[in-house]
Amino acid sequence: MRSTDLTKFKLPDAPGVYFFKRGKNILYIGKATSLKDRVKSYFSKDIFLSRGPRIVKMLEEANSVEFAQTDSVLEALILEANEIKKHQPIYNAREKDDKSYLYVTVTKEAFPKLVVTRGSGTYGPFPHSGELKEALKIIRKIFPYRDEKCKLTGKPCFNAQIGLCPGPCAGWISKTDYRKQIKKVKLFFEGKKDMLIKSLEKEMKILAKEHKFEEAEKIKRQLFALNHIQDIALIKQDLGFRIQDIGMRIEAFDIAHISGTNTVGVMTVVENGEVNKSQYRKFKIRVDKNDDVNNLKEVLTRRFNHPEWRSPDLIVVDGGIGQLNVAQKLTDIPVVAVTKDERHKAKEIIPESRILNPESKRAILLANAEAHRFAINYHRLLRSKGFRI
Repeated sequence: MRSTDLTKFKLPDAPGVYFFKRGKNILYIGKATSLKDRVKSYFSKDIFLSRGPRIVKMLEEANSVEFAQTDSVLEALILEANEIKKHQPIYNAREKDDKSYLYVTVTKEAFPKLVVTRGSGTYGPFPHSGELKEALKIIRKIFPYRDEKCKLTGKPCFNAQIGLCPGPCAGWISKTDYRKQIKKVKLFFEGKKDMLIKSLEKEMKILAKEHKFEEAEKIKRQLFALNHIQDIALIKQDLGFRIQDIGMRIEAFDIAHISGTNTVGVMTVVENGEVNKSQYRKFKIRVDKNDDVNNLKEVLTRRFNHPEWRSPDLIVVDGGIGQLNVAQKLTDIPVVAVTKDERHKAKEIIPESRILNPESKRAILLANAEAHRFAINYHRLLRSKGFRI
């Protein structure tokens, strides 16, 4: 495909999901705040650096683009997950042992919980933890539900006290009514908004007819919220990553060795622009001890074999195009690389499109500097003890 082909597809400046296709075969599915701007971005000059060789190859194969417009970015996020699960496009696929995709799971119990799981689940996949976190906040304000923090002790949990849980913990809601609430959540996650709205309208009329005006008013508020979804936070997530944003997690990786001896890898973490040393991790390299690119691949692969660790919103690797490419092949999480000069001082961050403000740059460089310091210290420690890995 060429950028000159875009005009014939008549992409709107509206949220939705886009499908890169070759004939009838869907190659890649994505979602956007603006379908027109997002698809256009695939034909920028730095596409190789910003999206990697796999997406470049996809663009070479694609000969058409289709789209499905939605009323909100939230609905685009959910539609994207459903379509990826349905079609499993080859260029959306991760390696088979990569467990970093997130899912929303509805538990099977008397009062079902909604929990976020990795690798598999009821609804998903959702590639980015930040987006899913914001989506759940929006949905929960419309349809409160029980989560893992809600214990059936007879006392209201914290979320019940602030209106984000219907209160099965305190006996405020029956099993029947709670399951009706969960059914509404399910319909929304299944992308059946129209069916959900019709169901709510019917329920509201029945309640009003029975003179249950307070309950009918509650349904009316849910209908209004569904028709006026407030997803500004999701729009921010979709437009890019601003590192002072609450909950933003950066993981930086670096390798240290001398001529392939005592080779180690490390992971450091910056959250909300500040280091979180309790989350740092060390890795003793097992395979190609004198190949920094393969060493990084080993470290990242081992890191993503820990689904219990929180998923990062941005990955920072030390090096150049080689390190950037290997990280992008292993994950769909956004990646930047910090290149160095002859004195090993930070020279450039690639791709530059990931840097949206000075705070972003500061946090990226902080994470990278911490990774370098931590790797050197770990390497020196092993050398001082006379270890040979």
